[in-house]
Amino acid sequence: MIVPWNACSTIDRRAFLSHYAGSLGGLALAHLLSTTQPPATADESPIASSSTGPRGKAKSVICLFQHGGPSQMDLFDPKPELTKWHGKPYPGGDLEVHFDKQKGNVLGSPYKFIQSGQCGMELCEILPHTSKIADEITLVRSMNTESVDHEAALRLIHSGRFFAGMPAWGSWVLYALGSENKNIPAYVVLSDPGGLPVDGERNWSSGWLPAVYQGTMFRSGKSPVLNLESPIGTAEGARRNQLQLLDQLNRRHLEKHPENSELAARLANFETAARMQTTVPSILDLSGETAATREMYGLDNKATQEYGTRCLLARRLVEQGVRFVQIVLKSQPWDTHNKNAESLKGLCGMTDQPSAALVQDLKQRGLLDSTIVMWTGEFGRQPISQGADGRDHNRHAFSLWLAGGGFKRGYVHGATDDFGYKSVEKVVTVHDLHATLLEALGIDHNRLTYPHDGRETSLTDPEVTKAHVISELLA
Repeated sequence: MIVPWNACSTIDRRAFLSHYAGSLGGLALAHLLSTTQPPATADESPIASSSTGPRGKAKSVICLFQHGGPSQMDLFDPKPELTKWHGKPYPGGDLEVHFDKQKGNVLGSPYKFIQSGQCGMELCEILPHTSKIADEITLVRSMNTESVDHEAALRLIHSGRFFAGMPAWGSWVLYALGSENKNIPAYVVLSDPGGLPVDGERNWSSGWLPAVYQGTMFRSGKSPVLNLESPIGTAEGARRNQLQLLDQLNRRHLEKHPENSELAARLANFETAARMQTTVPSILDLSGETAATREMYGLDNKATQEYGTRCLLARRLVEQGVRFVQIVLKSQPWDTHNKNAESLKGLCGMTDQPSAALVQDLKQRGLLDSTIVMWTGEFGRQPISQGADGRDHNRHAFSLWLAGGGFKRGYVHGATDDFGYKSVEKVVTVHDLHATLLEALGIDHNRLTYPHDGRETSLTDPEVTKAHVISELLA
């Protein structure tokens, strides 16, 4: 039953929405039946914003985030001294360890390193597919961060601050550059079917930026976006009238509370959800992909199928103009406090092939130059053992790689000490990383600000952090 307009003034708005709104999917369907929206350009988007600097080579980002802290000396940073001193007391002095009572002797890497590509980059043997794209990537071996606590380190690399409630850097990118396609969210998070990562949705929160800039989570499985489909047996005409009425109610309410960014974002989400009903299913439908593409991503291999599917979806989303895609893992699987060698082998078996396939696929489709792919965790591991065969947290050194988007190809940046404990040459802080990523996207990190708490606040806060662009990383 449709309630007459004059009857609505006699009931509470919240009660009306609760009793009569139905599902978001049903309302969206009604909207679709009455209008068709073409893809928007960045300038047309309601969340578009001019870049704060000259446009860079990149216009989108795919972040392959490895929660837990991958072991740099076992994957990307070969250290012969670890093999030489294996099983002996660490000779380099005191180490800052997280679990002091469990610290042991030097732990050598159980795997060999091989020279890869024409550039000769040394990578671990359990990364055979990443080795094949060595000539496409920038490998940074001299990262450091400021905390050995997972939550604090995650917040720092995602938002530039230790404390919760700050905007993720993906939200800053969206705020600066806007959306290229208003039919789908501009910031998409492809979640792990097993559950959320450590620190949950804070990994992609918009913090105090307007809520429209936050990440939208797509779940694995048959229903990646909840409530997107209409209930069976829903009358189309009734839903159309309902949507039109709700739109009037919502906009009247917004006029009374123009400062409420959550409300404005929800209205924008209603409209985006409507358009998503036709756009998202086609993007998520992989049936049209070739057998060669499926094989490249490992979709026919049980070990790589799930992660490979998400990497392939990331490529398809970027093709449709999504600005920022983030792939996350359940909990913190790279947190190898025990069974380090065994765990690394399994994790590389899951992520190595799909990650490399993503870079190769973007390149063959002409998208790599305009897309930054970043593979990273929040910190690194220790050169000594924790217990018998684990590695503890290490904030003083970790490695990551970047591909595309104007970053140098086949380039190794920086170095750690002989044991891989501390970055000592061409050190890159998390703040420097953020500044450089923004530069690649054509955004001046010094000018990307938003008023908050009585001051102009930014992602890098250069006056405090001394963040600067690492120009050596860029081509």
